[in-house]
Formats: sequence, structure tokens, C-alpha cells
Amino acid sequence: MEFTNGDILETAMRQSAIDAGCDRADFLSDNNVVVISENNFCARKYLELPFDCHLISYGNNIVASVSEKCRDIVSDYIERFRPEHCFETPNMHVLNDGLEKIGFRVCFMSEYFLPDLDCLKVPDCPYKIKVLNQKDFSGLYTDIWSNALCEKRRELDVLGVGAYDGSRLVGLAGCSADCESMWQIGIDVLPEYRRQGIASALTSRLALETLEIGKVPFYCAAWSNIKSVRNALKSGFRPAWVEMTAKSIDFVENLNKENN
Repeated sequence: MEFTNGDILETAMRQSAIDAGCDRADFLSDNNVVVISENNFCARKYLELPFDCHLISYGNNIVASVSEKCRDIVSDYIERFRPEHCFETPNMHVLNDGLEKIGFRVCFMSEYFLPDLDCLKVPDCPYKIKVLNQKDFSGLYTDIWSNALCEKRRELDVLGVGAYDGSRLVGLAGCSADCESMWQIGIDVLPEYRRQGIASALTSRLALETLEIGKVPFYCAAWSNIKSVRNALKSGFRPAWVEMTAKSIDFVENLNKENN
């Protein structure tokens, strides 16, 4: 399938509409949109629906997918501040303070990237690159490759590319079939092999392999993860949308304990 940049962005917006339970055109409105979140089998597999508070912006406005108990708090918040400021402090404290009163806290914040076909090219890599499939991943579900592959959702890891120093795997990019139309790319490189261009070579190569299959690759990073954002940009990806999700206070506290 031949894609254009417009096709890629359209695919992402359609998927975001499925995830949020809104219309694709809502992301292009000059006004904010609030919808009640519902389960949807076609949503990205790692999302836990229905949402209590989930904000999405493609730059024009905010679409908020919420539960009834969070609706008024979120509606007041996104109408009070400009869309770009709703995803940052100090304004974000207003949302968090309101949500804490009913048992929630801001939890996940991410920036999402889509390939720019005018920039998507495979740079030179000092090591041999090999295309991998599910059967090649069986012995790779370790902490070393935990960004490229997901132990909890092995069945979604459908495609990858590896960089090899002789017979040794030194870098791995993997694609997770998170929904029907879009596959997410994750990347790991062994510490002693970093800063050699391996990450960008693997990421861009996997993006091209994914497009060739007829799926849209996407890349996710926390905006504070400078190394990951730099890799996205170097690999020919560009910022497309942002998301912020609130979870229960218990969920957030348990997550903090796991990350100690």
C-alpha cells in the first residue's frame, strides 16, 4: 500500500477517535470536545477502557474521554486553560487537585510520533541488519529487550529488525500490533553499542518494513526522555499528538512502589 503523509495522519486520527469514543473530525475542531468513554474492541490493545480521564490533542484543541464522575472537573479544566498548557505544570496541578478529591491522579503523559515520508530514510549502520518475525523472538523476552518486545503481550509482537555484531544481537527494534491499522515501534541497543547510529537505523528500517506491509508505524516517548525523542527525530518521525491519562490513586501508588 502506498501512503502519503496525509494518509498516515488520517489513520492516526481515526484510531484516536476509536480509542476515545469520538469522531475523527473532533480533533480538528476549534472547540474542545468531551465524550463519555466506552469499551471498544478495536482500541489499542494496551489501553484500559473505559477511561476515567484521558486527554488527547493533535494541536488544535483537546478531546477528553472521561467517566461521568470526572466529566465536570475535566470540562472545567480544559475550558480554563489553553490546550498546550493543559498538559504541563503549573496548570496541570489544577486538574490533579480536582481529581484527587474523587480518588484519581494524573498518571501517564506521552508524546506520539508518526513517520514523515520526506525524511524517512535508513541511515548507514555499522552492523548487519536482519528482519525478524515472531518465531525469532522466543528467547528474547528479557529485561535487555524490554522496550522492543513486551512479555505481557507476546502475541502482539509481530515484526522486528535486529543489528548483529557477528552472531551477537546488539540492537533490536520491535513492532507491536496494537490495533488493526497501526503498529508501535520500540527500540533497545546494548549499552556498549550505543552512539553508533544503530537505534535510528533499526527504527527507520522497521518503519519502512511496516509501511510496506500496509500498516502505519508510530513511536511513543515521554517528552522528558530526550534520548528517545532524539531517536524518533533522527529516524524520520515527527511529533503528531499528545495524551495524558489519570488513574486511581491506588493505581498510581502501586506503580510508584513497582518503580522503586
